[in-house]
Amino acid sequence: MSNFGSIIGQENIKEHLRIALTSGKISQAYLITGENMSGKEYIARIFANALVCEDPVEGYDPCGKCRSCIQARAGSHPDIITVTHKPGTVSVEDVRTKIVSDVQIRPYQSLRKIYILNEAEKMTAVAQNALLKTLEEAPGYAVIMLLSTSKQAMLPTILSRCVQLDLRPVDDATVRKYLMSQVQVPDYRADICTAFARGNIGRAGNLAASEDFDRIRDEAVRMMKNIRKADTASIMDTLKRLEEYKLDITDFLDIIMIWYRDVLMYKATMDTGALIFKDEEESITEDAMASSYDGIENVLRVLDKTKQRLKANVNYELAMELLLLAIKEN
Repeated sequence: MSNFGSIIGQENIKEHLRIALTSGKISQAYLITGENMSGKEYIARIFANALVCEDPVEGYDPCGKCRSCIQARAGSHPDIITVTHKPGTVSVEDVRTKIVSDVQIRPYQSLRKIYILNEAEKMTAVAQNALLKTLEEAPGYAVIMLLSTSKQAMLPTILSRCVQLDLRPVDDATVRKYLMSQVQVPDYRADICTAFARGNIGRAGNLAASEDFDRIRDEAVRMMKNIRKADTASIMDTLKRLEEYKLDITDFLDIIMIWYRDVLMYKATMDTGALIFKDEEESITEDAMASSYDGIENVLRVLDKTKQRLKANVNYELAMELLLLAIKEN
C-alpha cells in the first residue's frame, strides 16, 4: 500500500509532511525538487491521498480503505487534479485553464483540493507569472504542488511562495537493500544498479526491472573488453543495436562510467574487493595497468560531456565517435 512508510529514504521530507498533516498546518504551495525518477510524484500523491483520506492512521497516513483512498489509488478522486500539458512546455493556457480558473471551484467531496503539476521546470515565464497571483491569493482549501528537476528554472517570486522540499540521494546500502528485498534481484545486479543510480531509487528500480538488463550489461562489458583493438565502425554497430532496447543511451553510458569507476578504484587501491564488475576482475585490472590516472579521469569527463551533448540533441553518431576516440586515446 502507498503510504509514508513505503517511501524509501527522504526522511526529512516525510517528517515535514507528517508534522503538517498532524498539526493541520498545510501550506498552500509546495515545490518538490529532485532528479527524474527520484520519487517526486510518488511522494506528492501520498501527501495528496493523506489530505483527502477520511480516517488517516495516526493522523497522517492514508488508511487505504475509505472511499477517498480507493479513488486516490485509482487516480479518480475528483479533488486530486493532475495538471496535464504538452511535452516540452507548460504554457500559460495550461496554467490558466487547469489551475487559475479551476481553483475558484470548491472541492467536490473533500476539505482540500490538490493540484499536482509535474515538470514544473517547463513552465514558461509567462505561465509562472500567471500562477503567481493564485499562489498569493489561493482559497484556503487549495494545495498546489509543483514538481521540478530544477529550482533554477523557477522564478524567485514562485520560490518565495512555496514550501521547498528537496529530495536527497538515498544511501547505497538502502538502495541495494530495496532492490534485493522488494524488486528481488540477485546481488550482482543490485550492485550495478545501485552504482548506476547514484542515490536515485527510481533509476535503480528501472534498470533492475528491465527485461533487457543482462543484454545491455553484456553489450557494455563486451565493448569495454574489446575497445582498444576494435575499429570504430564495429563499435558503432554495437551502439546502434542499443536502439532495440528499452533503456536510454545515457543509461548505457552510465554503465560504462561504472566500468571506469572500477578501473580507477583498482588503480588507486589495488583492491578487487570494492569492484562492481567483480566477474570482470581480469579485464578491469588490465585496463587499470594500461591507463594513467589522467587518462581515466579524462574518459569519465568525456562520458559526462557526451551525455550533455546528447541531451542538447547533438548528432548521435558524431557524439559517440568523439567519445570512442577519447577512450582509445586515453
